[in-house]
Amino acid sequence: MSVVFKICLLISLFLFSAISFSQDLETVSKVDLQKYAGKWFEIASYPQRFQKGCQCTTAEYTLTTKDYLIVENRCNKDSLNGNVSYIKGKVFAVKNTGNSKLKVQFFWPFKGKYWIIDLAPDYSYAVVGHPNRNYLWILSRTATIDDVVYEQIVSRIASKGYDISKIVKTKQK
Repeated sequence: MSVVFKICLLISLFLFSAISFSQDLETVSKVDLQKYAGKWFEIASYPQRFQKGCQCTTAEYTLTTKDYLIVENRCNKDSLNGNVSYIKGKVFAVKNTGNSKLKVQFFWPFKGKYWIIDLAPDYSYAVVGHPNRNYLWILSRTATIDDVVYEQIVSRIASKGYDISKIVKTKQK
């Protein structure tokens, strides 16, 4: 992992964890972390500097016996077959939120807000955001998602105050 990537990620996480003025973002009522664990494919997102050039982006969550999950993020840089970029972090559930508000830590002591704002009943897709609405990820258990389902998700995102014109689909194999 390049030094520039690490610096950008560190700065972004600091900004990601900053106090925001719009804390009224509604999350889902409850998340079963055992069902949430596993591999997720990024379908679309708000582009972020720390993900610049990323394609085939995935996140894999693993339960631990401690008070956190492990997350391993991977992407191919600059092409579908580019060099793999990898980062490992910890995910902490915020108490009394039904596990729908999480904090992600890639570099101690910084933790970024990771709020689950939409979730399929069968955990086939999830939408993750931040209360400042500057961060957004649409995730799926598969590398592609049905167009109708995608449009329904985007419609719900818009109703939560996100600017859907910023959403960029992620290339997957």
